[in-house]
Amino acid sequence: MKYVLWLDQITKDDVPVAGGKGANLGEMVRIGLPVPSGFVVTTAGFDRVMQINNLGVEISKIVKQTNVEDTASLVEASKKIKHMIASQEMPAEIKSEIVETYKNLSYSDKIADQRLLSLISAGREMAFVAVRSSATAEDLPGASFAGQQASFLNVKGLKDVVEAVKNCWASLFEPRAIFYRSKHGFENASIAIVVQRMVNADKAGVMFTVDPTTGDNVTVIEATWGLGEYLVLGEVSPDHYVVSKDEEKIISVKIGKKPIALMRDNAMGKSVPVKIPADKIEARVLSDDELLRLAAYGRQLEEYYGHAQDIEFAIEKTTIRIVQTRAVTTEAKRSSRKIEGKQILKGMGASPGLATGKVKIVRSMEDITKIEEGDILVTVMTSPDLVPTMSKSAAIVTDLGGSTSHAAIVSREMGIPAIVGTENATKVLMDGEIVTVDAYNGIVYEGAVSVERPSHAEEVVGPIGPTRTKVKVNLVFAEKLDVAPKADGVGLLRIEHMITKYGVHPAKLIREGRPEDYIKILIDGIRPIAKAFHPKPVWVRTLDARSDEFRNLQGGDQEPREDNPMLGWHGIRRSLDEPGLLRAEFEAVKRMADEGLDNIHIILPFIITVDEFRQARQIADEVGIGKPMRLGIMVETPASALAIEDFIREGIEFVSFGTNDLTMLTLGIDRNNQKIAKLHSEFHPAVLRMLNYVVSMCNKHGIESSICGEAGSNPEMAKILVKAGIGSVSCNIDAIDRIRSAVFSAEKEILDSTRGDGEVTL
Repeated sequence: MKYVLWLDQITKDDVPVAGGKGANLGEMVRIGLPVPSGFVVTTAGFDRVMQINNLGVEISKIVKQTNVEDTASLVEASKKIKHMIASQEMPAEIKSEIVETYKNLSYSDKIADQRLLSLISAGREMAFVAVRSSATAEDLPGASFAGQQASFLNVKGLKDVVEAVKNCWASLFEPRAIFYRSKHGFENASIAIVVQRMVNADKAGVMFTVDPTTGDNVTVIEATWGLGEYLVLGEVSPDHYVVSKDEEKIISVKIGKKPIALMRDNAMGKSVPVKIPADKIEARVLSDDELLRLAAYGRQLEEYYGHAQDIEFAIEKTTIRIVQTRAVTTEAKRSSRKIEGKQILKGMGASPGLATGKVKIVRSMEDITKIEEGDILVTVMTSPDLVPTMSKSAAIVTDLGGSTSHAAIVSREMGIPAIVGTENATKVLMDGEIVTVDAYNGIVYEGAVSVERPSHAEEVVGPIGPTRTKVKVNLVFAEKLDVAPKADGVGLLRIEHMITKYGVHPAKLIREGRPEDYIKILIDGIRPIAKAFHPKPVWVRTLDARSDEFRNLQGGDQEPREDNPMLGWHGIRRSLDEPGLLRAEFEAVKRMADEGLDNIHIILPFIITVDEFRQARQIADEVGIGKPMRLGIMVETPASALAIEDFIREGIEFVSFGTNDLTMLTLGIDRNNQKIAKLHSEFHPAVLRMLNYVVSMCNKHGIESSICGEAGSNPEMAKILVKAGIGSVSCNIDAIDRIRSAVFSAEKEILDSTRGDGEVTL
């Protein structure tokens, strides 16, 4: 055959013919590893298609003329090229070889049942296969290029296999693949296609023959139930195992939560999500015997190839199959120095970073004047009126609070190291003493200590490319605006911190007939941000200050005393009771729009009824705000989540999740209480169900959904929401590369697991 080779005919030196993946699979078959049987449609097939009507020449021209840094141009070029490939009829000689080889693969079990053989011959009992791309520039020792092209799982039938091969060919020109090859200097890539018997996996996972984070010479294995896709997507927390190489013993076992799995539905002929029984969600996936057998395969591959390997495996019943191996191409970053110092305090590292400075304890607003540039601000808990002082601090340490407390949120947004929930920092630390804050690990050391960021806290940002899902940022002040070119807009701009800089409660200004002063504060704070991001959208949240947060401002003495301000008079409920505040905020946006800053939009916080939205819109109409300004809502309460279709019918134009409050109100947990902070989780099934429901309703009606809560800076949550179909993710400035990578990865996994006609656009 000219265009097809069986795996046992291929060696590791056949990358030009079989691509990186195919070459490695063939080599593993030759050395006796348990690889699913299969064949490769060689690069000769793709090259033949490229010769038809000079298709390759035309595609090369398009690629060379495309500015890969321009997302729109890149996506358009990809769409055009993929259509050119998909519209080509597969040459008969290539198609016939694929069909005949696939039939032989289906017959290869040497079934004695003649009746079943007749069904196979009739095409009704063909084998389930995985059709996987194998580019010539992937799975190489110097560059893995992992996941840049498409793969299709549980494909069955002659027509579907042929179509999957064509779609894999087209995927060589996915936007992400064009971008990645351009950045790594690979100009003339070709592609082969691997077709293998599909493992109907009961469990699957990934194995590294070196710890990819620390570089330790151990075998690290992660596993979950079913196929391995949910492990990669972050849909589950996989089991994490560490196995010694020298002594062949298991060093550690950490059991993850695995409530769902991706498994084959034989009737439907595709992979489907399956709920895991309660007794298996936190049950161990791999036995000791399986771990040691896997580790042995890992050692064999590392020794054979001469360098560390990244290996994928699947297990059906008791049979282990190795489905991929490639070189570990990332270098673990390790600490070059040890921490030597006296630990005097421990809390929760809420905003990463290191700082050494002089302690300044703030017990009341009278103390803020003593804070100087570079001091370590120590307080019971921060509030919005402390933000200007926080901005001068080298680090922040608090007695109270969890990962979603004010100190944690604002510190991350401002890029300031912070440790929260120490319980007694204001008692243990003393004014004027020098300390070192290690906010990666939540430790305060006595004196000036040389601290190296620990290896396990190093962040390795993966590949980044164009995505359908927008990635925006949360902002507090008009600072660090150099992030504007990297972001798709501002998903949340808080105005509370602009107000605290002025020092006067806005309600006092309205009561005294001074709305112009309030309008000026807002315009001065918002205008530079809107200019920096124009024409990208900037979503400004109307006032959402709790009654205890502005008490120290001028006029704050008139704030009511509430038992629980977090559940009290704030957000839209206060704005409608004091409409002068909301009117001034709308007026500020209108005036900036009149200046040409038409990218500013408004989002209403803590809303629970459609009538509240209706009243707010009426005030906007009275002020004279019109298009293109859009009016949206924060979904921070179960009420707004469950009634989302009512809000959509009323005319909202944007939805953004405030997951901190939504989680607090759903789970009944005070998010400022460090004693129960461990119970606060946006990944609780009830919270996730509401997020999915709102996103699905928004997509149904064509409304953009977003997230701007703390969870927006969590890559795991970003992946879940991307899969759900969210329109945008807004994260803290320091997380933008991490979130872009997570979004890119999630969309790649979705595309790779979707069988279509090759016309997938981002």
